[in-house]
Amino acid sequence: MLNVSAAPHIRNGTYTRELMLDVCIALIPSTCFGIYYFGIRALFIIAISIISCVLSEYIYEKIMGREVTVDDMSAFLTGLLLALNLPVHVPLWLPAVGGVFAIIIVKQLFGGIGHNFMNPALAARCFLLISYSREMTTFFADGESGATPLVLMKAGERPDIFKMFMGTTAGCIGETCVPMILMGALYLVIRKVISVIIPLSCIGSFVLFMSVYDFVSYGTVDTGYIVLQLCAGGLLFGAFFMATDYVTSPVTAAGKVVYGISIGTLIGIFRLSKGLPEGVSYAIICSNMIVPLIEKCTMPVPFGEEKKRIWLRNI
Repeated sequence: MLNVSAAPHIRNGTYTRELMLDVCIALIPSTCFGIYYFGIRALFIIAISIISCVLSEYIYEKIMGREVTVDDMSAFLTGLLLALNLPVHVPLWLPAVGGVFAIIIVKQLFGGIGHNFMNPALAARCFLLISYSREMTTFFADGESGATPLVLMKAGERPDIFKMFMGTTAGCIGETCVPMILMGALYLVIRKVISVIIPLSCIGSFVLFMSVYDFVSYGTVDTGYIVLQLCAGGLLFGAFFMATDYVTSPVTAAGKVVYGISIGTLIGIFRLSKGLPEGVSYAIICSNMIVPLIEKCTMPVPFGEEKKRIWLRNI
């Protein structure tokens, strides 16, 4: 007797809720440090963002007569990621607006979880950056307004590498402390929630891009400056927690490498441009949009079929 069914034919028993919960656990170190360093207001931002995402999903699915899926933790995770990508002194209504945009516009209008073509939290962050640029680019450190390390480097200054590594600088709530980010990333790797292919491809291509630029422009490679760039902004946070999103990243091994290289190269281009000191969010969502093309070009040939000599014929 044969059991005829649709793919996938091999399942590992892991459910969406378990994956989302693992990512939430991995974000605890960065979240706790953000609340410790930036103060109780960071907790309010996180709570408002999570509540707005969960309520938006619940209300929308109730109105549309769909199955309510808030218990899968995906909306909770979206709210947490969005909050950790916000400055601590944004108005308290702003994470609520971002949460509604992330869930309704980016996720639910495209069919819900598994159907969104870009990361909802990053799409919402970019929306807020465009719509409320002044609020989204005002940063605080030690209770005072100040420039982020990337802005200082843009102006020709060299921030303190130790402060940048430990996270005691201006920036978004969850992106400043490198040890906390790496601790969470290590948890995800040990739990086999993420593959290191995308983060390593992203970080490696960024380092290579910056090294080549330095060598071509100045005849030497400033390794200290590149290390500062790695510790600054949301590069590490984005590489491990945002770029590895299952829905918006490729499934093939070769596709993951291409995807990671795309993100790392775009981050380098954006950071070297005059207008954008950061650019991680834009680099990831731009790469999200070409994932179908990447997968089409890197999909392995089924057993027994002849490989096309020119891959462009499949596009």
